[in-house]
Amino acid sequence: MPRITQWEAHIGRRVRLRDLFVLLTVVECGSMAKAASQLGVSTPSISEVIADLEHTLGVRLLDRTPKGVVPTRYGEAFLIRGHAVFDELRQGFRDIEFISDPAAGEVRIGCSESLIAFLVLVIESLLKKNPRMRFHVRQVHWPTVEFPELHARTIDLTLARLAGLPANGRFDEDLEAEILFDDPFSAVVGPNSKWRRRRKIDLGELVNEAWLVTPHDVLAGRVVDDAFERRGLKPPDAVVACYSTNLRANLASRGQSIAVLPRSYLLLSAERYSLKQLPIQLSAIRSPVAVVTVRNRTLTPAVEVFIECAREIGRSLFAEKRARKG
Repeated sequence: MPRITQWEAHIGRRVRLRDLFVLLTVVECGSMAKAASQLGVSTPSISEVIADLEHTLGVRLLDRTPKGVVPTRYGEAFLIRGHAVFDELRQGFRDIEFISDPAAGEVRIGCSESLIAFLVLVIESLLKKNPRMRFHVRQVHWPTVEFPELHARTIDLTLARLAGLPANGRFDEDLEAEILFDDPFSAVVGPNSKWRRRRKIDLGELVNEAWLVTPHDVLAGRVVDDAFERRGLKPPDAVVACYSTNLRANLASRGQSIAVLPRSYLLLSAERYSLKQLPIQLSAIRSPVAVVTVRNRTLTPAVEVFIECAREIGRSLFAEKRARKG
C-alpha cells in the first residue's frame, strides 16, 4: 500500500471525489449493477472506477459475494473517512448559504417524543427571529444509548434524555453531550381525577391507583419503582406501560389514571390536556437532557444558533422553577 509520504505525488492526484462517491453508492446499493442504474452509467464503468481505486490504494476495497458486494476492512476504513468528506462538503455549502442569508439556514434534528415539547419551544423562538430558517426533524428511538443517525451524519444533533451525566462532556469515543437542563418526572392527573384538588397526598394512598408509566428500561418507569420501594411499598402494576408521552398524557386527561410525565412536557402541554401535577416527589434520580453531536465535527452557523437557543431555553426552565419555589 502507498505510504502517506506518497500522497501528493501518487494518491492525491488520482483519487477524485467522483470515484469516492461511486464507491459509497456501490456499498449503499449492495451491487455494481444497482449502483450503475442509480448513477445512470454502465456497470463496466463502475467496475473500472472501483478497480482503479483499489490499484491506487494498493488494497482490495470490496469483496464479491453471492448476495452482492460488501466492503473489506480496508473499504470500511476508507468509507468512514469518505462519509466525513462529503459531510464536510455539505456543511460548507450550508455555511455559504447561511453567510449569504444570516436569517436562513437548515438544521437537521433527531428528537424522541418525550422531548418534543422542548423542541417546540426552541423552534418557535428561532422562527420569531429567523423566519427563513428551516428544520428537519426525525423522531429517534427512545430509550437508546446509540445514535446511528449521528454516526451516519444524516442529522446535525440529537436532543436526548440521558441515563446519567457524561464524563467530561464525552458521551462515547465519537460523540459529545452538553447538558441543557434537568428534566425530572412528575405524577400528574386529569380534570376528572379525585386526587386533583388534594393539597397533601401520601404516596401510600396511591399504591392501588391506575398508573401510566414507561417500561422499566426507561427512567420514568424506574422512578416510580424507586419512590415506592424507598417507602417500603410494593410498586404498582402499570395499567399502561408505553414509551409514548402523548399517549400517557391523553389517557390521564380522559380518566382517573395517574401519568408519569417529564417537566418539560408539562410546561407546554399541561394546559392543553388540563393536567395537574400531584404534590408528591417521585424520585431524586436526575434526568439530564442533552444536545448530542459528533465529536470534532464542524457545525454550521445555523446549528450553532440552534444550540445556543436551546441553552437559553434550558436555563429559563431552571429560572422558572426557582421563581415558583420563591
